[in-house]
Amino acid sequence: MKTRSERIMGRLAEERRAPPPALPPALDGEAGTGVEADRRRGRGAVSNTAGRFEPAARVLFDDGWQTLEDLPPFRTEVTEERARTIITRNQSPDIAFDRSINAYRGCEHGCIYCFARPTHAYQGLSAGLDFETKLFVKPDAPELLARELSQPSYKPRVIAMGTNTDPYQPIERRYELTRRILEVLADFGHPVGIVTKSALVVRDIDILGPMAEKGLAKVAISMTTLDPHLSRTMEPRAASPHVRLGTIRRLADAGIPTAVLTAPLIPALNDMEIERILDAAKAAGASEAGYVMLRLPLEIADLFREWLVANFPDKARHVLNLIRQMHGGKDYDSTFGRRGRGEGPYAWTVGRRFEIAARRLGLAGRGLKLTTEHFRHPKQAGEQLDLFA
Repeated sequence: MKTRSERIMGRLAEERRAPPPALPPALDGEAGTGVEADRRRGRGAVSNTAGRFEPAARVLFDDGWQTLEDLPPFRTEVTEERARTIITRNQSPDIAFDRSINAYRGCEHGCIYCFARPTHAYQGLSAGLDFETKLFVKPDAPELLARELSQPSYKPRVIAMGTNTDPYQPIERRYELTRRILEVLADFGHPVGIVTKSALVVRDIDILGPMAEKGLAKVAISMTTLDPHLSRTMEPRAASPHVRLGTIRRLADAGIPTAVLTAPLIPALNDMEIERILDAAKAAGASEAGYVMLRLPLEIADLFREWLVANFPDKARHVLNLIRQMHGGKDYDSTFGRRGRGEGPYAWTVGRRFEIAARRLGLAGRGLKLTTEHFRHPKQAGEQLDLFA
């Protein structure tokens, strides 16, 4: 009899040999759209419809003169952009931070549920495959950050990273912007909270460890499932579940406060794993836990529906019905306080299950509060020293 690990490895091998899912059929009479499987292999979205601000929509159509099969596959393209500022502010009452840093636009992880997808429309691009393949980097982000933190009027509060796109997505290995940003924050004694689903974060333990000793850093690892098949389908280029658990362990062993973020919870797809994910994360060393229900703003609703029909046709209607039950019959309710939790019996049940499991494991309660007491302005070259320093 095969062991559990042998069964999992055998299943992964079968997945690699299997062709990608075919284009989704129409759902509820709507016209199906999509990109051929071979062109989007290893990507999350199944379509690349025009951005919502574009004056015209482009539809690929084979008129017989040139076959669509000759079109090249989607490949990752990176464009450098020059920003004027790097700290983004928000005043959302249901978010625990008021400022964040995003050195990258778009994300190669390809998570179908990513609520940052619609922001690609501001670049004249699609929230679908463009979001995963046409990436933008801000190479001068560390210098911009140092300049903003040096302003005499700047008042320190925790800066969040990973709130829009993952700061440790694959291109971070090349650009190292997140690492350089952390170096700036460490020099200023500025607190930072990171959310990621990448194991690359352990590369920066040498920076995060000393910061954590001063109460300046904590990390949250996003865990959506322990099923490698579901993870590969839903987040094709993100770290596998067992790698993320190993990342939690390495961070915790280094003395860095580490949380597990079960986000998003998708009705009838991964919400049955709440207790298992929290149990595994606690065993790996997590000290906090949080959750967010699936959010489907703007283009994400159509993208998620297409993906769901393509990959889980037998569950599609049930999943969508449960989502609408939590949002007053709609795909999404943007009301502050409800957008990340939902409402109604199903949302209430999920919330209570999470609360009970987190309390049982000692993961509930208010999270670690980072400090701003170490914030300082490093002396610049040639700057006169303070007489009373």
